[in-house]
Amino acid sequence: MQVLVRDNNVEQALRVLKKKMQREGLFREMKARQAFEKPSERRVREKAEAVSRARKAARKQAQREGLLPGPKKKERTPRPNGNGGGDFNNR
Repeated sequence: MQVLVRDNNVEQALRVLKKKMQREGLFREMKARQAFEKPSERRVREKAEAVSRARKAARKQAQREGLLPGPKKKERTPRPNGNGGGDFNNR
């Protein structure tokens, strides 16, 4: 995993690194590996994760079919410099 440090801004680079690690599930895996997990506990956890995934898939399918209302749209707030966050040339 690699993060570029721009203008010696280490704090911003650390934030980006932590966000990347969070998305990859690294923190969750580190926490899981801290202690031994009994096989029975592992089966229970994996079963719960599978149920959660199935529920999420069913919910998304119901939203696509119009049976449930879709997720609420997030309103984008303009950035302070007024470019809306789409101008990458000003960095």
